[in-house]
Amino acid sequence: MPPAIRIQLMLKGCANRPVYHIVAAYRKRRPHEEALEQIGSFDPMPNERNEKLVAINFDRLKYWFGQGAKPSRGMGCLLGLAGYTRVHPITYMRAWRARQAKLDELKKEEAAEGKEAAGS
Repeated sequence: MPPAIRIQLMLKGCANRPVYHIVAAYRKRRPHEEALEQIGSFDPMPNERNEKLVAINFDRLKYWFGQGAKPSRGMGCLLGLAGYTRVHPITYMRAWRARQAKLDELKKEEAAEGKEAAGS
C-alpha cells in the first residue's frame, strides 16, 4: 500500500513574515523534507486592501485529489473559502465566535457608556 498523500500548507518565509506553500506531500514527512510538488502559495499577512492572497493551480490540485490525496484541516478551510469544496465546519465556528466576541464587546461599551451617563 503506498503512503498516504496530503495536500497541506508548508511554512516558508522569514520571522514575523510567514508565507505558506501549498504542497502535495507524504502524510508522515519530516518537517524540513521536500514535498512531492508545490501546487500554490498562501500569504496570510493582509495587504494594503486587507486581503490575504492565495494562488492555487487547480488543475494540479484536481490531479492530486484523483491520486487519493486528502486535504489537511487548514487546507480544507482554505479550499472551502476559495469555493473549491464545501465550507469547512470550523470556518463556521470561527465566524460565530468572532461575531459573539464583537457583540459582547459592544454590550460592554454600551454598559460603560450607560454608567458614565448615569453618573454625570
